[in-house]
Amino acid sequence: MLYIYCVQERFLKHITENLPFLLNSKLLIALSGGMDSVVLTHLCRGVQLDIALAHCNFNLRDQESDGDETFTISLSEMLDLEIFIQHFDTEQYADDHNLSIQMAARELRYNWLNELADQLGYEFILTAHHADDNLETFFINLSRGSGLDGLTGIPQINDRIVRPLIPFSREEIEAYAKSHDLNWREDSSNKSMKYLRNSIRQELIPSLKTVFPDILSQLAKTQGHLNDAAAILDQERQRLFTEAVEKKEDEFYIDLKVLNRLEPASAYLFLLLKPYGFTQWDDIYSLVDGQSGKQVYSSNWRLLKDRERLILSPISQGRQAPQFIPEETHQITTSVGIIDFEEVDRFEECDSNTIYVDKDLLNFPLVLRSWEDGDSFFPIGMNGKKKISKFFKDEKLSLIDKERSRLLCSNRDIVWVVGHRADDRFKITQATRNILKIEIH
Repeated sequence: MLYIYCVQERFLKHITENLPFLLNSKLLIALSGGMDSVVLTHLCRGVQLDIALAHCNFNLRDQESDGDETFTISLSEMLDLEIFIQHFDTEQYADDHNLSIQMAARELRYNWLNELADQLGYEFILTAHHADDNLETFFINLSRGSGLDGLTGIPQINDRIVRPLIPFSREEIEAYAKSHDLNWREDSSNKSMKYLRNSIRQELIPSLKTVFPDILSQLAKTQGHLNDAAAILDQERQRLFTEAVEKKEDEFYIDLKVLNRLEPASAYLFLLLKPYGFTQWDDIYSLVDGQSGKQVYSSNWRLLKDRERLILSPISQGRQAPQFIPEETHQITTSVGIIDFEEVDRFEECDSNTIYVDKDLLNFPLVLRSWEDGDSFFPIGMNGKKKISKFFKDEKLSLIDKERSRLLCSNRDIVWVVGHRADDRFKITQATRNILKIEIH
């Protein structure tokens, strides 16, 4: 019995010393109905934290899922706590977003919990992850070669997500539950050996604890050192960004000359790019010595080799729907900047951002669009016609710059390669009566 009271006392001591902000905060507990979340709920209730419960029904186990929901409602009534229930079509969500069932459920869960907290003013969300979960995650990430960040463990605090049971073992939690005659729900999927986590939990961890009885405490020490190392690397990453990376709007330009002076260059490249969700690291390392134009994608970012640099850009950039510009337009906002249209009495010297055209030669509405294969124009100051693709090549534009470029057109004729060169067919001549100034900011 003394052992059990130690769990209660340790929990209160842990909250008071390490998570004191929870004592005066409005808290939402993610309650699955399993042993861990039930124990967390009782412990928080016992130390009189201001809590409510939230349960996700993922509709993955038919009557078993409904039984979990019924149980959580009964528990909330017994403890006189408010509970929120949400149903999900997890399989459909997984199909729609090309996710595994486990990842889909995780995403749905955290999205809903955060929305609920925002709507109802809950300051923190508590989950019941504990020391054994941390050990399992360590080995899962180790098997996937996830790098230092994957080995530093489940964070006890991650924004508004807080995990107060991280210092406690599964044995401690189970002993507490049994000594207090607590009821909980067993998830049948936890017995399935088709999931890697279950194999680690049921086969690897018991063997490790037999050989290394203090593995949980030793892992905590090791992860403390790893977190310190990660903090140092983060400082180095910030220094490297200052030295080797130039930011232009939402793009990052990595100078390969600077990078190649470092040893090993691949490790520094990994350090720079790891926050952007890339997984194809062998392909990324080959970009350094690869041909210009080669690319590697993550879910939200693209990495492009362009001569002596790598360009990191959001993949949302690129072709966009055409914009139609009526004759009376004075200003439009575009993906490449703000474009002004003004009738003037005389023209001045042009540059890449300002052109003067004979308005009477234009057919309205003008069209602002992306370039297409086969596009050509008559560059002002040059003789004859030139393909846009050849013009871009001569201008040494990167693939990303090409994709972002816009053409201002009169019908199918190009008036201006915006921000670069006007077309000779629309230039001001002695016969011009109405001058239109077009300028991009």
